Amino acid sequence: MNRRSVLSSALGSGVGLLCLEALPITGWAAALTQVDASSALKEALERGAKVAVSQLGVANGFLSNDKVRIRLPDVLERAAPVLRTVGRGQQLDDLTTAMNHAAENAVALAQPLLTQAITRMTLEDAVRILKGGDNAVTEYFSAQTRAPLTETFQPVVSKAVDKLSLARSYNDVASKASRLGLIRGNAVTVQDHVTTRALDGLYFVIGEEERRIRRDPAATGSAILKKVFGVL
Repeated sequence: MNRRSVLSSALGSGVGLLCLEALPITGWAAALTQVDASSALKEALERGAKVAVSQLGVANGFLSNDKVRIRLPDVLERAAPVLRTVGRGQQLDDLTTAMNHAAENAVALAQPLLTQAITRMTLEDAVRILKGGDNAVTEYFSAQTRAPLTETFQPVVSKAVDKLSLARSYNDVASKASRLGLIRGNAVTVQDHVTTRALDGLYFVIGEEERRIRRDPAATGSAILKKVFGVL
């Protein structure tokens, strides 16, 4: 049986990481303990969080990254060509810039809640992350922090976009359209749109770092990440 099958079987047995200690103390299994696994997972979580916040929570962190740059809400995006022909192009550009700066300011506040999520990680969480695919860490963070981070982000985002007349006009129209069922989903206002996209961007970058660790743990320079993720 290859090492991936051994680990999968151990993790799926209902005893979780404790089963790792019962594996034959030979070869690769001898080096992997519950303490090692827990330490590696916490380090992976910490690295993903720090990388994401350091990349996005800075000046132009969203605007300069094509993968996470926040675009106008769909309705405005579709109407943009017409709005530009009637002289509202600068307002569209100002709103796009304000949304992305609002996102970077909000993400800069995310580290404490991400850190709390790491400290709350249970044995069951650890098993699920180890068994999961390339996005297991990201999914854990999203499940643990999306709701509280939404509450943290909203006031920051509102402060940045509330003063823009185009945002206020859009919110008025979108609110009425939502009541009529013409706009569906939770991101009705500009503030909702930016908050959702800011969180999506945050988790996306965490996911990129997670995949990098899983693909080449030795490249991180961390002995514990190499030791644990190197055998998965």
